[in-house]
Amino acid sequence: MTGTAAKKAEKDTAELTALQAALGAEHAAVYGYGVVGGLIGGARMGEARAAYDAHRARRDELARAVRALGGTPVAAAAGYALPFPVSDSDAAVRLAAELEERVAGVYSDLVRATLGERRRTGAEGLREAAVRAVRWRGGSVPFPGLVERSGSASAPATASATPTA
Repeated sequence: MTGTAAKKAEKDTAELTALQAALGAEHAAVYGYGVVGGLIGGARMGEARAAYDAHRARRDELARAVRALGGTPVAAAAGYALPFPVSDSDAAVRLAAELEERVAGVYSDLVRATLGERRRTGAEGLREAAVRAVRWRGGSVPFPGLVERSGSASAPATASATPTA
């Protein structure tokens, strides 16, 4: 393999890995919003439904992008470990904010790994998740999607995609 071909293969592999991670995070977010929707108060049900629909649409878009690169989209797990017990509306709101923060982190990785249209898609996903996180949390954090720079105590983005047995 020539140097140019090797670099392209490496770039494609990094891009596919980042797309698969974002897809996995979207699967986890869709699952998490199922929990949120079951416990959220009526006043915020529309917001939860809109976020659920947005994550489903992003999930489907990412699956298409993975296929376009010749990959097989990572499948959703049967269940995901929640970062904390969620038994009431207040916890559901905290979960929604946590889901969005974790998704934003994975999209920041996608932005770093891609160029062109896919980078734009990653930046849009990051922005949308950061805005939803602010709405759920009621405030913003510096550098959304970059836990290492935000001073946030949140777990890394990949922790949201931990399947349960």
